[in-house]
Amino acid sequence: MKRIIAATRNEGKIREMNAITEELGIAIISRDDAGVPPVEIEETGTTFEENSYIKAKAIMEMTGEPALADDSGICCDYLGGAPGVQSARWSGGDDEDNNAKLVRLTEPVPPEERIARYVCVMTLVYPDGETLRARGEVEGMIITEPRGDGGFGYDPYFVPRGEGVAPGETRTFAEFPAEEKNAISHRGRALQEMARLLRERSK
Repeated sequence: MKRIIAATRNEGKIREMNAITEELGIAIISRDDAGVPPVEIEETGTTFEENSYIKAKAIMEMTGEPALADDSGICCDYLGGAPGVQSARWSGGDDEDNNAKLVRLTEPVPPEERIARYVCVMTLVYPDGETLRARGEVEGMIITEPRGDGGFGYDPYFVPRGEGVAPGETRTFAEFPAEEKNAISHRGRALQEMARLLRERSK
């Protein structure tokens, strides 16, 4: 089986990636399992595209193997697109702190104004410089009380809607079974697009 080194240490993301790429005979290996030194890669980009490329290129250069990185986050219309690329470090704390800040800033407005979208951009960089990029998005609404114990990040506060989502859906991403979430999530959609690009590349 071929392997690709992932820039992330997030085991939740690794599982989601492998659930889709294993059918292509590709195993996604975490940077830790690949023996990549525990150095922080500074995300100096201002877009998801820039940051995902920075991370993938850095891991590829460290390992000499194909490397995949994603940069993802949640963008709230009411907050002018924030937290965006700062999603993981928005509050300066952990997921719980980030979610508390999101609720505090959006709670004053009615539900119909708490529109947000999860965005994921994945970049795969090969040692010869070839680069593949895929973007996925899913729209939804922010709620003010968490529901569900699955997922990670902002999932307990995000109710998806729109394309691919059943009308009247009320579950948060943290309440979705993994397979069902992967089919419609921003990361799942980016991975499906990346899988399509990989199939095209192998022809």
